[in-house]
Amino acid sequence: MGVFTFESEYSSTIPPAKLFNAYVIEANKLFPKVVPHAIKSVEFLEGDGGAGSILKLHFGEASPEFRYATHKIELVDKDNLLFNYSVIEGDILRDVVEKINFETKVVSSGDGGSIWKSKATYYTKGDFVLEEEKLKAADNKAKELFKAVQEYVLAHLDEF
Repeated sequence: MGVFTFESEYSSTIPPAKLFNAYVIEANKLFPKVVPHAIKSVEFLEGDGGAGSILKLHFGEASPEFRYATHKIELVDKDNLLFNYSVIEGDILRDVVEKINFETKVVSSGDGGSIWKSKATYYTKGDFVLEEEKLKAADNKAKELFKAVQEYVLAHLDEF
């Protein structure tokens, strides 16, 4: 098994607690509303969104090669704005990745905004090696999602 990590940071003008609430706590409702072409729906298979919950994301037409991904929520810490989850199943893993773990923290940027810090750890099967190019492509898709959610939240700050 191989282990590959990729870290990224995104800046936002949204205050940390509001960004965390939108992007983590309300994500199951917000993503299909804001980016239905990317995430068509989110279904709870177990739990209510807290640690131990299992969710199934159904992808939209923007990802024709992938239909779904199942996530297991490992940690939701609203006080410290920490969120960890693992992609444990789905065609997004193809047959070469066992799971992907995401560790996320939202911190203050010092100017009223925030910084979204994320670390993705890919656990591959056998001796499969993930190419840096593929990791960057996945990060670019995540950045597009982040920007779309950020635009919606900025236009509807009172909701969060």
